[in-house]
Amino acid sequence: MTTLFIVGTDTEVGKTVVTSALAAYWQTYHPSESLGVIKLMQTGTGDVEHYQRLLPNVEVVNPLRYDTPVAPPVAAERENRSIPLNEVWQGLNDLQQRKNFVLAEGLGGLGSPVTWELTVADLAGEWRLPTVLVVPVKLGAIAQTVANVALARQYKVNLKGIIFSCPHPLSHEEILNFIPIPLIESLSQVPVLGIVSYLENINDMRKLAYVASNLDLEMLL
Repeated sequence: MTTLFIVGTDTEVGKTVVTSALAAYWQTYHPSESLGVIKLMQTGTGDVEHYQRLLPNVEVVNPLRYDTPVAPPVAAERENRSIPLNEVWQGLNDLQQRKNFVLAEGLGGLGSPVTWELTVADLAGEWRLPTVLVVPVKLGAIAQTVANVALARQYKVNLKGIIFSCPHPLSHEEILNFIPIPLIESLSQVPVLGIVSYLENINDMRKLAYVASNLDLEMLL
């Protein structure tokens, strides 16, 4: 059983695209091995519904959900609810027992709060989840990467690698300028697994599998 925790530097950085691409790759190249996808916590709507549409034959789990699309501690307070992380852990553990490969998507960024005391980084570290950091390709990507790798080290996150994602169309020259990979690997001491190019349609399984096949997945799978 292999589990990958997909985290990001912030919201809207490409976590869902990367998770979708890895899921499409697994279904395309490992069809005989079972896949599970879990969104540990969701506020509002979006990711879970996307995975259910994209992967109709895959078990998609969401142990904890709030209607208000804000940070979980704020959403829980507004809805007069608690944040039972034991249910989240149990949902993940149950899925791991049933599946060969589990993709777990976090929420927000690595430093985003999940309770009043804990962040996504806390969960990744305490639960010892092999983790992939998704960083958007844009001006400032170097600083975001270095800062989030430092945060991961502080919380003893098992960071397996970095994947860059293009949330908007960019030229090859722009990509090279925004994310000089040798410099980023030198500063972070974490391998860059590749770049997920901009996809106009994130529901195209063939294209999703293709972009994932260009990543260095040997360290992950």
